Amino acid sequence: MMRYNVARKPSDTRGTLRRMLSFLGAYKFVILFVVILSLISNVLSLLGPSLAGSAINEAAAGKGNVNFERVVYFSTRMLACYVASSLLSLVINIIMMRTSKNVARHMRQSVFDKLMRMPVGYFDRHQAGDIISRVSYDIDVISTCLVTDVVSILTSVVTVVGSLIMMIRISPPLSLITLVTVPIAVGYTAWMRRRTQPRYRKRSKAYGEMNGFVEEMLSGQKTILAYAYEDKVEKKFDEINQNTANAYYDAERYGVTMGPTMGAINNLGLSMTVLVGALLFMRGDILLGSISSFVLYSRRFAGPINAIAEIVNELFSALAAAERVFNLLDEEEELTDKQDAKALENVRGRVDMKHVAFGYDSAKTIIHDLCLHADEGKLVAIVGPTGAGKTTIINLLMRFYDVAKGSISLDECDIRDATRSSVRGAYAMVLQDTWVFNGTIFDNIAYGKENATMDEVVAAAKAAHIHPFIMRLPQGYQTVISEDGGNISKGQKQLLTIARAMLYNARMLILDEATSNVDTSTEREIQRAMRELMKGRTCFVIAHRLSTIQNADEILVLDHGDVVEQGTHESLMARKGFYHRLYAAQFE
Repeated sequence: MMRYNVARKPSDTRGTLRRMLSFLGAYKFVILFVVILSLISNVLSLLGPSLAGSAINEAAAGKGNVNFERVVYFSTRMLACYVASSLLSLVINIIMMRTSKNVARHMRQSVFDKLMRMPVGYFDRHQAGDIISRVSYDIDVISTCLVTDVVSILTSVVTVVGSLIMMIRISPPLSLITLVTVPIAVGYTAWMRRRTQPRYRKRSKAYGEMNGFVEEMLSGQKTILAYAYEDKVEKKFDEINQNTANAYYDAERYGVTMGPTMGAINNLGLSMTVLVGALLFMRGDILLGSISSFVLYSRRFAGPINAIAEIVNELFSALAAAERVFNLLDEEEELTDKQDAKALENVRGRVDMKHVAFGYDSAKTIIHDLCLHADEGKLVAIVGPTGAGKTTIINLLMRFYDVAKGSISLDECDIRDATRSSVRGAYAMVLQDTWVFNGTIFDNIAYGKENATMDEVVAAAKAAHIHPFIMRLPQGYQTVISEDGGNISKGQKQLLTIARAMLYNARMLILDEATSNVDTSTEREIQRAMRELMKGRTCFVIAHRLSTIQNADEILVLDHGDVVEQGTHESLMARKGFYHRLYAAQFE
């Protein structure tokens, strides 16, 4: 059963909002400039209703002898204000669009840098699709809110305050009627926040689960087709997709009500304003043009409140997305090296594991009491049934995890007293799950060695028996392969990674069934080439096919985290124990 792990913490709206705003720190002068432009744009826009009222008053006062020049004067000034305001808004939108792009880039860089500092265990516990969802979808939501919505809220406040001042200047009684609706709007917004934010968190989580499932199924497409599992996968995706759609609907059905509801509240205030305004006009307490200006200002007053309601709704969504991103940023990073940790130099390759105990979960120990000695330059094979702890030993040797008990030493130095980078730099690795990236074949082989020459790359490719294949390609070593190596075979990808390990100047090698994807003839050639390459180097080989490790200097036989047998192939076969049974099971 697939498990989706999404970090959850108690909601901290204020703290999350402060952390979101901190990403605007690098753009504070740009934001300040945008706010100033917005202020000017809003002031120009606020002059429009006043000028419109003056034009109407001029027309109403003429009683058949209208001073048309004055009407045109006020009308042209009003048009100029609106045009200037619109041009400034265009400039503001362009600046905010560029800033939004930069904020998103900055956030993604911060998250990616964090991921590069995370321990291997984090990626073992979390699906790649959920992590990708945080880096892409969640950050898009946050950056849009930060740059667009935050500035919009600030400028909307200016419009509301400016409109209110102008309304009070025109008619204090009408202003009081309009302000009756403000507490209702504020109370409604607070009520909605408590109901929408948890739903937005649920929606973000659902998107992460869906992305994780899609990523998992696409990576296993050939297996799905081979087992004719398409219908079941489609059914499973339909279920997950429906859950995601339901989460989206559940969040949006509350969100979409905010605009219309706020509009209804403001229209109620407008209706009361028109009614009372008409009574005041009949009493002669207010001019017709002033009522017109007041109504326009009331619309200006209500418009930003409606906009703020919509923006606040988007803000709730951004806060939910931000919680997921900040949960990732708050994850515990890989432990730093000791203050006095030393960098290993001139590694010879002697390894000792003494009474090692370890478990990925503190409640379940996988390795119980492991002791291992590997002299420099020796080939050590690690065999055993699935779940015996073979890969765990490699994880411990590379310090992807630290032992719970006991010690591991490299050249008589406890690896916990050495820097992680120097411990890992002592090894070259070839894994069963090959990894190639979008680039040339030359770049893929030279990945582990900076400034590698063509001669060095060619030599490594020849040693890995991949050179003839490369030379048959149209561009040879400059041929570009796709990011998943889809345009070359799996066996060829394996050979490329072996060539990469050969080029990497490490004193030690880790091979996790490194020849599992090549034919028998090529496998023998690679074994001979690698045996020659490994002279004077220590090599650890995880082998499922026991025929590949008959020449190992030492074979470590594991079962349920314990070393049950240890020796050469001949001695273990003569013992007729656990290794003999494993070997016989493969060749009977």
